[in-house]
Amino acid sequence: VQLQASGGGLVQAGGSLRLSCAASEGTFSSYTMGWFRQAPGKEREFVFAISWNGGRIWYADSVKGRFTISRDNAKNAVYLEMNSLKPADTAVYYCAASTRVGPATPASLYDYWGMGTQVTVSS
Repeated sequence: VQLQASGGGLVQAGGSLRLSCAASEGTFSSYTMGWFRQAPGKEREFVFAISWNGGRIWYADSVKGRFTISRDNAKNAVYLEMNSLKPADTAVYYCAASTRVGPATPASLYDYWGMGTQVTVSS
């Protein structure tokens, strides 16, 4: 499956962005979908994930209460709503798909990755 993330950009601290990730095939509805981010000089880190039917979510403590995840299986899409953005949120954001069921926070559990979209938060 091919994934394409979009929606990144430059925003001031306290602002909001909505990232989208579109998948190329119909089996999207069976995947756990995740969002990861990688800041310059840092390792890729887990941000948020959602189970195939949206019934379970997992998130990093750093984004709790500020970010939300959702998916629309009819549109083969997953979204990351980011509010109260901080300069520390600046990174390239990647969406990823996992064929595994259950908690999906490690990047190693994901089978497919998109190209990423840049999010820059200015202070």
